[in-house]
Amino acid sequence: MTGTGGQAGLRTLVAGVGNVFLGDDGFGVEVARRLREVPLPGHVEVVDVGVRGVHLAYQLLDGYDTLVLVDATCRGSAPGTLHLLDVDDAEEGRPVAAVLDGHRMTPDAVLALLATLCSGTGAARPRRVWVVGCEPATVEEGIGLSAPVAAAVEGAVRMVVEVVTETSPAPSGPAHTEREEHTPC
Repeated sequence: MTGTGGQAGLRTLVAGVGNVFLGDDGFGVEVARRLREVPLPGHVEVVDVGVRGVHLAYQLLDGYDTLVLVDATCRGSAPGTLHLLDVDDAEEGRPVAAVLDGHRMTPDAVLALLATLCSGTGAARPRRVWVVGCEPATVEEGIGLSAPVAAAVEGAVRMVVEVVTETSPAPSGPAHTEREEHTPC
């Protein structure tokens, strides 16, 4: 965990998601590990969620203004391509059902579960949700990132730092953002 306390009550959670035993699916976990070496604003917490999506949903009930998920994302780009996605815009108007499966809690399933939990408890879901994603080369069994995804880790760290800095003390910028950065192989 990086950072303690809050700035004017704002809290940001950066969650590295993925399975380190499935090649590039471990991207989010590696970015979270690297973020622990970077100075971040005091209201930012960094966690390695791995495949524990249910735990992430329950942790979010503690109250966060901003959530940044870091994960491998298949969007049809070249391996190592980074994406910054504003999840709130991507989900607008789309019906989402919470499916509780502790072994397959993808980020969208976590957000659906969170919405269900929030409605039942009165807790608030994060005001802003971002995904910093990287196009994987392989998600086959094996430990370690492919060369293009490993090369994209530092760019993802910079992207996360930029997002959490922009959200301190209040987010600014366009309502919908999708920015891509291609890391050469």
